[in-house]
Amino acid sequence: MSPQPIAETVASLMPRAKDELTELVAFKSVADFDQYPKSESEGAANWVADALRAEGFQDVALLDTPDGTQSVYGFLPGPEGAPTVLLYAHYDVQPPLDEAAWTTPPFELTEREDGRWYGRGAADCKGGVLMHLLTIRALKAHGGVPVNVKVIAEGSEEMGTGGLERYAEQHPELLTADTMVIGDSGNFRVGLPTATSILRGMTLLQVRIDTLEGNLHSGQFGGAAPDALAALVRVLDSLRDGDGSTVVDGLDSGATWDGLQYDEETFRKDAKVLDGVALIGSGTVADRIWARPAVTVLGIDCPPVVGATPSVQAGARALISLRVPPGVDAAKATELLTEHIEAHTPWGARVRVEQLGQGQPFRADTTSPAYGAMAEAMRDAYDGQEMQYAGQGGSIPLCNTLASLYPDAEILLIGLSEPEAQIHAANESVCPDELRRLSVAQALFLQKYAAAH
Repeated sequence: MSPQPIAETVASLMPRAKDELTELVAFKSVADFDQYPKSESEGAANWVADALRAEGFQDVALLDTPDGTQSVYGFLPGPEGAPTVLLYAHYDVQPPLDEAAWTTPPFELTEREDGRWYGRGAADCKGGVLMHLLTIRALKAHGGVPVNVKVIAEGSEEMGTGGLERYAEQHPELLTADTMVIGDSGNFRVGLPTATSILRGMTLLQVRIDTLEGNLHSGQFGGAAPDALAALVRVLDSLRDGDGSTVVDGLDSGATWDGLQYDEETFRKDAKVLDGVALIGSGTVADRIWARPAVTVLGIDCPPVVGATPSVQAGARALISLRVPPGVDAAKATELLTEHIEAHTPWGARVRVEQLGQGQPFRADTTSPAYGAMAEAMRDAYDGQEMQYAGQGGSIPLCNTLASLYPDAEILLIGLSEPEAQIHAANESVCPDELRRLSVAQALFLQKYAAAH
């Protein structure tokens, strides 16, 4: 079958997709209701539900998940006897961080001179929602959708609180499918079709250190009174060795990656590393970001510089993320990290470690028939380019849950979060050409996958 009709239809639908993505990005759907009203996430969930209903989906429902958020579900029946494909995305987004760092407002989708569309969630992962809608619309225009389709749009993926994971465990029949397309990863770079073959898991810990009943004058007591902030700095420093490699007592950090490699200079450019600043860690870049654990200090609670007083701090707190590579159990990594923090807390300071989130790593079976169909579809959508396999240093905890619940299902990971998208950072954007081509690829994949059954 020629890919041209599908490609032309998707191209004709792109202006509508831009308008719809503008509407969806406008919802401040950060699933941290201390920062943004829950009504913003509820508005986004209802938008997705209405869009599914408009495309003929049945059983559309807002699922109240155990973490207090909502996931959106819908089912579109295909021909009798056809296989079932689950399409996943999430409508929740990361906070915009410093809004002053955005060239254009974070919740207003804006096309800039480079042609990209800027806005929080444009790529991660509201653009994924639009990719699924474009796929369905293109297929309906050319003979209909050839498979049964289930769509699930998660409401708290970015928070790592596991609401949809727990819901799926409690209702395992809901997401049953022959193949699952997780639309939340990305091409290795713009224009290079890529399937993600591994995901690191993660654990999220909050560390609290206390040393005094209250702050003290640093002139009167400094030098003998134990400073909680200094103790916390010691603990955080213990998590890296001299070259910046992650060090957690008992956790292997020497694994290697033997797939697609990531050139150091290209990585420096993608990561926007300042001139003269070295990369951290050892081994290849791919080893460091896909095959090995990586700790990141996400935030510290301590007095800001402006308004600080000459005081010895009585308490300090930090939020720590540990990315966990495939082959390592996230629960065991959490245990080792907790023990490391406790063992490296100096001066007998009181330390309390609280786990806030956790997700297991994932490794895909790239030899499965669905991957063969996707490789053909990507080749057609990307003008003959062969699909590549890359790792993804980020985490999608739901993948491992799905793999455990549905061991016979094939799971593929594609998406819009290529390096230029700057997901989770200021000025996140999506490349409209990637949205177009990946929508074409996914539509062709469903046709090829159905034809093979």
